[in-house]
Amino acid sequence: MIDSHSHVSRCPDSPETVIGAAREAGVEKILTVGLDEASNREQIALCADFEGLFAAIGRHPNDADGFDEAAAADIEELAADPKVVAIGETGLDFYRDTAEPENQRRAFIGQADIAARLDLPLVIHARDPQGKDDAIAEIFATLEEFPDLTVVLHCFSAPDRVGEAAERGWYCSFAGNVTYPANEELRRAAALVPEDRILVETDAPYLTPQSRRRERNQPAFVVETAEKVAEVRGVGYRELEQTVTANAARLFGW
Repeated sequence: MIDSHSHVSRCPDSPETVIGAAREAGVEKILTVGLDEASNREQIALCADFEGLFAAIGRHPNDADGFDEAAAADIEELAADPKVVAIGETGLDFYRDTAEPENQRRAFIGQADIAARLDLPLVIHARDPQGKDDAIAEIFATLEEFPDLTVVLHCFSAPDRVGEAAERGWYCSFAGNVTYPANEELRRAAALVPEDRILVETDAPYLTPQSRRRERNQPAFVVETAEKVAEVRGVGYRELEQTVTANAARLFGW
C-alpha cells in the first residue's frame, strides 16, 4: 500500500514511530508534503533518512502571502533533490482567509510553471466554503493553460467534477473523509474514477478515518481509507492495493 499525501513532520509522534507503524500496516511508500520554505526542507531531510519516503515541495495556498520570484526559485532549486517527486501542494483555498486570493493565485501559477518546466506532477489543494465551488472552478479554468501538466487532486472533494477530471487525465486522491457517513456523494465519486487515475492518502495528521476520529491521523491509517474505496468500487482490498501502488509508481517515478 502507498500513502500519496501526508505531512510526516507534522504528525505528533516521531518520524521513526510514524514510519515504523506505516511499515507494520503494509504501507511501503509515502509522499510527505511541504507547505513552505522551512517545511520543504524538513521533508527532504526526512527523505534522506528513511527508505520509501519521498517529498513534494511547494507553498500552500494558506501560506501564499509573500510568495515572490525568490520563493519560486527556492522551490525550483530544492526540486533538484532526487527524493523530490512532485511540486505542491498548491492551489486555492477560499474557505480560510489566511492569505489574500491574489497572492494565492500568484503562488499557484508560479508553482504550475515550475512543475511544467521540470516535468513533475502538480499536487492541488482546493477548498471552498460550504455550498460554493469558486476555488475548484478557478483551479480547473487556470489549469487549462497547462494542458500537458500531470495533476493530482489531493483530498478529492469535488464529486461533481469527477468526470471532468477523468477527461483531463488527472489523478484523484481520496483521504479519510471518504469514510465519513455523511459523504455518500464522495463515495459515489470514488467509484467513478478511472482505474489508472485513482489514489489513496491520509493527509496526516489531518482527516483521520472514521473509526479513529478521536486520534490524529498517520500514514498507517491509509489502510482504512483504502478498504472503503475498495468497497465502493466493488473490488477486494488487494486488488485496490495493486492498483494504487502501480498508479503512484507511474505518477511519482518512485
